Amino acid sequence: MRRRSRTRGALAVVAAVFAVAALPGQVYAAGAPGAYTFDPDAESAVGADISAEATKLNPGGVYKSAIRSGQKLYYRLDLDAKTNAYVSAVVVPKSGGKVAYGDGITVSIRDSSDDECSSQDAVFGSAQYPRPIAAYASRRIEKDGSCQDAGTYYALIERESKETSDQGEWDLELRYASEPQLAKPSAEATTAPTSWPSASPPPPAAATDNTRRGGSGYYDATSLETGEWKDRIEPGQSLFYRVPVDWGQQLFATAELSNSTSEKSAYVSSALAVSLENPALGHVADVSPMSYSGKPISVPFDPLPPVAYENRYDSSDDVGGMRFAGWYYLSVSLSPDVAKPYGQKPIALTLKISVKGEAGKSPYKGDAGIFSVTQGDKDAARKGQSGAQAAEASSERGTMKLVAAAGIGAGTVLVLWLGAWTLIARRRTAAAPAAPAGGQYPYGGPPQAW
Repeated sequence: MRRRSRTRGALAVVAAVFAVAALPGQVYAAGAPGAYTFDPDAESAVGADISAEATKLNPGGVYKSAIRSGQKLYYRLDLDAKTNAYVSAVVVPKSGGKVAYGDGITVSIRDSSDDECSSQDAVFGSAQYPRPIAAYASRRIEKDGSCQDAGTYYALIERESKETSDQGEWDLELRYASEPQLAKPSAEATTAPTSWPSASPPPPAAATDNTRRGGSGYYDATSLETGEWKDRIEPGQSLFYRVPVDWGQQLFATAELSNSTSEKSAYVSSALAVSLENPALGHVADVSPMSYSGKPISVPFDPLPPVAYENRYDSSDDVGGMRFAGWYYLSVSLSPDVAKPYGQKPIALTLKISVKGEAGKSPYKGDAGIFSVTQGDKDAARKGQSGAQAAEASSERGTMKLVAAAGIGAGTVLVLWLGAWTLIARRRTAAAPAAPAGGQYPYGGPPQAW
């Protein structure tokens, strides 16, 4: 019985090894026009019209909610007196709905007396078509700043839509992130830089296999590194990408839309909208929405400053937003109006990415979480993985290590057991009385069945 039990254990280890090896890597295809991929681990959080009834958000949490036109929704935050807190909101209008110039949301953090700590808008400009847009607000600990005390605070999301726009619910994806403590708070700078390299780098070289299919949300955004990357985008579609940018590094990005193969020719204003968000999903910058007439177009982001902690002391989004190391997110949206003259056929999209400069030292103490660039992040960018794919691959590697350890452990136990069994058998043989000549079992040897 013992032998059969141990055999079953060894077979189970082997089966586990093959089961892990057979696990398929999840494939994330680009979303269909109008689709948005929410974080599947997002918890439901219903915003409250009254602050006293606000749902509490927890640091590191991701939440799904919704907001109607003209609504103001409160979410509760319990903050200490030493941690910087950030709450972001991605608003996702319904596909096919109508939006107008200035429609959007305002995200703010407020104390219990309704004094504003900070705010940011996410609005539709001249590119007046539904697509996901993001903004964030923060409570920062700083000398002579407001909102410095520990206590109850609120994230407030306010939506504004014109009477001619869609009045129905828009989905919200909320994130609450806490910034790590500084390693040397006393040495903290309090002024933002006023100049930085502005010369565009030489065009990056295209890789042999440079096709990268964009994700359909921040959750499954496709990783990019320095290089030229090809994709295809349909009218009404939004694609998401992410680039790791470390301390002291400078990000350059250019979006290009190829010519249409349609024989028709028409002018579509604000056809392509490109936006950049930082690791906390705060809006950093966008390119002027590009018009399209069936011919190739190319527009770069204005030169952004290198990532630095002190950038936060600049009030502009494009400088103040470059305050963290980590993943920076690019969203690219093509107007549904492009389909009218050119059809629904995808149009070739090129993204040229350059990350310049040597990585500097983190100003934080300990693990910086999302506000850092790890070797795993660099590997994901090299392989073109989304965050979900990278996490899954890491989990599979961990499982393989566990199975391998279990296999080694089981083998070791088996070897030790066989050694002990052999030693005991030898001692019993040495201690047993001599068997009579020609004797039968038990003195003359084992039974014949052995």
